[in-house]
This record gives sequence, C-alpha cells and structure tokens, in this order.
Amino acid sequence: MIIGGYVKNSFVDYPQNISAVIFTVGCNMNCWYCHNKNLITMSEKIKGQQKKLKTEIFDFLRNHRCFLDAVVISGGEPTLQNDLFEFIIAIKSMGYKVKLDTNGTNPDCIHKLIKNKLVDYIAMDIKAPLNKYNTITETNNNLKDIEKSIKLIMDSLIDYEFRTTFAPPLTVDELVQIAQIITGANNYCIQKYRPCNDLDNITEILPIKSTMLQAQLKCCKFVKQCNLRGF
Repeated sequence: MIIGGYVKNSFVDYPQNISAVIFTVGCNMNCWYCHNKNLITMSEKIKGQQKKLKTEIFDFLRNHRCFLDAVVISGGEPTLQNDLFEFIIAIKSMGYKVKLDTNGTNPDCIHKLIKNKLVDYIAMDIKAPLNKYNTITETNNNLKDIEKSIKLIMDSLIDYEFRTTFAPPLTVDELVQIAQIITGANNYCIQKYRPCNDLDNITEILPIKSTMLQAQLKCCKFVKQCNLRGF
C-alpha cells in the first residue's frame, strides 16, 4: 500500500459511523475537478515516509478502537494497490468495519473484496453518462468494467452508494441518464462541486441549489433514494 495521508476521525465519510480515512496514492483517472490530484503520483517525500506512516496509522487504529467504528480507504484509487487485501485484513482483525471509495475500474478486485467479506460499504463514483466518461475523466476507460462494477455492487448484500459530482459541463439531463444506468439502486448521491482555488472563475456557471433540487427530483424516479450532498 502506498499511502499519501490519513484523517484521524470523520463523521461524514461512513454513514452513521465515526471513521478514520486513509488516502492511497495513484489513480487511473485524471478528472479535472479532483481535489486530490496530489495523490495521482507519488512524490519522493511520500515514498520515503511509507514505513513510518504505516506504523503510525496502525498504532493509531489500535489505540482508538474504543472511539472509532470504521476505516474508509479512499484515494486516489485504492483498487490499484497490490496489497489492498492484506491491508484490509489487518484492519478487520482489529474489529473495524471497512468502507471502500472506488471509481469502479477494477471489477475483479471489487468482486474478490465482496466475495471474501472484506468490505462492509462501497461508494462508487460514476463520473458521467457512459458516452461522456472519457471527456470528464480525461482518460480512456473500459466502460464494460464500469458497468460490471455497478452490477456487482448492486447485486451484493452490502451497503453501498453511487455518487456523482455535479461539476461543469454535466447537466441535469445527464445526471438523469446516470440514474437510469443504476435503475433500482438503493442510494444515489449528487455531490456539489467545490471549485479549486485556480478555478474560481468557473463559479458563475455552477449549478444553483434549485437546479440541484430539480436533478434530485428527476433522479428519484429511477433509484430508491437520491440525496444531495454539500448544501
């Protein structure tokens, strides 16, 4: 596991649980609006801190089991990590629940995690309608893998959510297209886009709350629950 950092406690990353959040380094997408772009590549500083950082994280988790309920593994894209399974097993051995944040590009990994009961909750980002995926992520994606991951998650018996960041140039109609892809899903979350400092000039074209509510209403026709996040 190559770890870029961690948050000691969060009340929002794992629904109804207090969690620590671990951020892995490396991602196979390059979404322009990402706030964690520093995690796409590993700096020499991060590389030199791995042993110390991992020891610190596991010591913290062992010492705070009475306070924390869960550990969220985020990124970057965690399923790119070769020893993700061993890392999760070590966390589960302490009695923690585990939530995985993923972009869904590695369905084989997701399948194995579910099959071996190593994850209790999965949050998968659906970046755009399938015909717009490469534009939004600025990468060439295997869309069959995205669809396969969606099906694996929806067919599983674990808790899950799908989520989309409502960032330009996405439209309400395109959010509805995404909701149709996951028809019948338990939970779809539309997240408010938060501009980065160097993109402040884009704020004037961001969707306003009434637009978000309109999207929520339309998406609710296809999923069991649609929530807005960030308001």
